[in-house]
Amino acid sequence: MLDTSRFDLSRLRSFTKWMHAGERVQAEEARSARVVCIASGKGGTGKSILASNLAVLRAKRGERVLLVDWDAGLANAHLLLGLSPRYDLGHILDDQVDAEGALVEGPEGIRLLSGGVGRHALANPTRRELDKLFKALLPLEQRFDLMIIDHGAGLQYSTVAHLAATSTLIVVTNHEVTALSDAYALYKRAHMVNPNLRTGVVVNRVPGETDAQGAWERFKAASLRFLGTAPEFIGWVPADEAVGRSVQVRVPVSLAEPESRAARAFANIASWGPIDHARTTSAFYDKARRALR
Repeated sequence: MLDTSRFDLSRLRSFTKWMHAGERVQAEEARSARVVCIASGKGGTGKSILASNLAVLRAKRGERVLLVDWDAGLANAHLLLGLSPRYDLGHILDDQVDAEGALVEGPEGIRLLSGGVGRHALANPTRRELDKLFKALLPLEQRFDLMIIDHGAGLQYSTVAHLAATSTLIVVTNHEVTALSDAYALYKRAHMVNPNLRTGVVVNRVPGETDAQGAWERFKAASLRFLGTAPEFIGWVPADEAVGRSVQVRVPVSLAEPESRAARAFANIASWGPIDHARTTSAFYDKARRALR
């Protein structure tokens, strides 16, 4: 017969509860969305076009995808997707709606959270305002498999906080010297705030492979020389009139003209391995809030 007098039943119950709590935390982390940030050093690189195509391509695989347009105040993802959102980040900040209520459904079942247009407060948010937004967006991490965050160009306060929190970043640039210089500045800053960040580079709207490879080699050389490390080269997207046509009809080129050269390039980028493993050790927006302090 088991001698129960040798056991402290209260401690055993506490240990069991602790074990179950740990299991719940692991389960919650497993359900949390993977987060990929997309950014560029300067405007006009085609970053939002990449983000919108990436979102629909991953959704076609059966993933629950949320595209967050963090080009706050100058958002255009809704235009590229043919959507007219009633609410945006500004409405969440003003307590007019919660994050879930601000979402709108787009092509292939993706959800979009718009950044709004012409909102000064969103273009230059305070630390307190960002903390409020990050806290409001936190519950969305349990609703989706993948969150793609499309940032405004440059190194805004919100962008740096996101970069400090994420595990995966895609830098979008063109092959021109100015675009490459600004993209390098972005990567340098990202590396400073998050040395373990997994970063990939896409060279967009390139005349041909020679130009793309040359641009990548210059970026890589500068990174290795001054930082001692370099990102990965994900690929390049050719300058393609199909993209312009897709913008006009407000349908991502991956859906409007899936056999076009640009669409095939976007499909290759959507298969970049780190997207499948873009999780952080704790909730993404919890980490972003801590980065503000």
